[in-house]
Amino acid sequence: MNLGRLSSAALLLSGVAGVVAPKSVGEALELTMPTARGISETRAGLGGTFAALGGWALVSSESAAETAVGVTWLGAAGVRLVSLALDRPRTTWTYWAYLGLEIGLGTTALLSAKSRREIPARGPGAS
Repeated sequence: MNLGRLSSAALLLSGVAGVVAPKSVGEALELTMPTARGISETRAGLGGTFAALGGWALVSSESAAETAVGVTWLGAAGVRLVSLALDRPRTTWTYWAYLGLEIGLGTTALLSAKSRREIPARGPGAS
């Protein structure tokens, strides 16, 4: 199994969760959404954005799609680490679990994209 596809599927599924169950996603991330606008923004930002990127990477044959997924996961992990110093958030086991998933899935997607770029394309007449 292509592990980059696993990373893309995870991003897609996290986005679908944000679209379908924005309140549950918000609660898991300790976000408050007291208004319909807050729910709408969660659906769009955490839902639609991630679902579209993960979905595109799943159907695309371009390594750039997996690269984008990897950079997205690692970007989230990097900001989560910086946030520890800036914001000093309460860090339950879920905070660390999300960090681990972001690093793992991001690295997996980038390595998969790199290996796809290194495999020469075989066109018609190639032996």
